[in-house]
Amino acid sequence: MPDLAIVHAPAYDAGFAPGHRFPMGKYSRLMELISESGLADRAQFHIPGPAPADWLALAHRRSYVDQVIACSVPPAIEREIGFAVDDRVSLRARLATAGTVMAARIALEDGLACNTAGGSHHARRDQGAGFCTFNDVAVAANLLLADGEAGRILVVDLDVHQGDGTAEICSENPSIRTVSMHAEKNYPVRKQTSDIDVALPDGLRDDAYLETLDWLLPQTIDRHSPDLVFYNAGVDPHEEDRLGRLSLSDAGLRERDRRVFSFFRARNIPVAAVIGGGYSRDIDALARRHLITFETAAEFA
Repeated sequence: MPDLAIVHAPAYDAGFAPGHRFPMGKYSRLMELISESGLADRAQFHIPGPAPADWLALAHRRSYVDQVIACSVPPAIEREIGFAVDDRVSLRARLATAGTVMAARIALEDGLACNTAGGSHHARRDQGAGFCTFNDVAVAANLLLADGEAGRILVVDLDVHQGDGTAEICSENPSIRTVSMHAEKNYPVRKQTSDIDVALPDGLRDDAYLETLDWLLPQTIDRHSPDLVFYNAGVDPHEEDRLGRLSLSDAGLRERDRRVFSFFRARNIPVAAVIGGGYSRDIDALARRHLITFETAAEFA
């Protein structure tokens, strides 16, 4: 069986105290579970270095990039992000972004790669928001286009929250198609306009969700032939997620991931997956939901 490419850096975990609103410990626990599950025996691991400022400035205002790197983000913006941007958070944001770039480049070569972080889709051009410091997918998409590594890119965002920052950053670039399927009444209150938005009612369960996904996937490539897909596999549509509003089961998440990977790989379209959101005080249960994406990806590597 071919190896699944997994991108990870230990500093993805910025060491927040237990009980923080953002469950930072899920990144370390996810890697432990990858090893415990035996998936590590079928994986090839890659370690990113921090993304340089020039990369980040392709998607973000340079003055904001400099603030994050210098750990001088204004308190008002830190409040919108949801945590202080100290040395560890700044490094984590740069590493996670570079990890998504690395996963994208590996996927272009090998067909599929997964980052154990990423999916920070609320970060906008001018600032971070919603637990997101830099928008890693928007940075990676713009970098690949600028370097000529891809000509058309598709973002399929199945996090429970709309990918508002990604939509905003990429709105004027016809080479990037943004697709977001999310809970209609969830954060952010003020939505942006993706190329395709599918707003779902509260409490939607597996069968109806998957039926909608089956309708959506062909639309994502209609009159748009992407060289690469970024897949935000947020697990916050889960029925036990405290910031969710949808009601998917573990089996529903697994089938969602399987249908996404199967659809694009059957068409030889490379996929770079990022883990997106997931919010629970039970770090082990949360990390196990994220593990589903990696176990499913391994079926298509």
